[in-house]
Amino acid sequence: MSLLTGPSPWLPTAPCTPGRCAAHPGPDAPRAGTGRGVLRLAAGLAAVLLGVLLAPLAAPLPAAGRLALVRCWCRAVLRAFGVRVRVTGRPAPQGVPLLVVANHVSWLDIPLVAAVLPGRMLAKREVRGWPLLGPLAALGGTLFIDRDRLRTLPATVAGMAHVLAAGGRIVVFPEGSTWCGRASGVFRPASFQAALDAGSDIQPVRIDYRPAGPAAFVGDDTLGASLWRIATARRLDAEIRILDPISSLRYPDRRTLARAAQSTVARESANLPSLSVHQRASDSPASASSVRTPS
Repeated sequence: MSLLTGPSPWLPTAPCTPGRCAAHPGPDAPRAGTGRGVLRLAAGLAAVLLGVLLAPLAAPLPAAGRLALVRCWCRAVLRAFGVRVRVTGRPAPQGVPLLVVANHVSWLDIPLVAAVLPGRMLAKREVRGWPLLGPLAALGGTLFIDRDRLRTLPATVAGMAHVLAAGGRIVVFPEGSTWCGRASGVFRPASFQAALDAGSDIQPVRIDYRPAGPAAFVGDDTLGASLWRIATARRLDAEIRILDPISSLRYPDRRTLARAAQSTVARESANLPSLSVHQRASDSPASASSVRTPS
């Protein structure tokens, strides 16, 4: 499941399921009390709603101002839900065209990446019609793709290439679906064609959560259940690793480029230290994490 890339006849479906992959590590795992969970949930939803209400006021601002507000808003959303963020690596400055590609675990990936590497998201067409979030996504410059009409894909890729050629940044989750974080999917190559056409670099990003269960948003999981798991987790650490950019000029086609990006992200996963669910990756809240995100 994914807020940005959900089930489709031509997209893969992860084998991950809520009961097997998204449950807490065990019945005795530490959890926040119900009261704290309710407060976090209320604070998180209030932060989201505030962004929706203020989005029209941000629309007239220059691009740099809008992106700065997006970063602040996404950090506020993460902090409200009790998510602590650790960033490693340094993002490229704005104005450098990049296709940002990341593994996909949760709806949390969206504000997490947007807090560090803000850019224009690639989303399914249905998102445009969602209450509140649809208009917000449109105001944020989201590029929409009709996953059920393959003949529209070339036009979508051409639009992405146009954004990149103009110095923009696009964020894609090329696995095509969310995975629990313990397993991962294959990077679909279509979006990489835009980087080849524009001659832009690929910015691979690795996302990990500890513990992995509460953050995972997979299978037939509901957004409400996911929100409650996150809000009631005793602690939830999110780590986003900004890896070395990959030049699209070094690869002859989108498939080899996609495989290179996938290999880079997977290799970084293999190098990650094994933290217990009780060990905190960073003591800094999202708003005070080391610089390096966007959505």
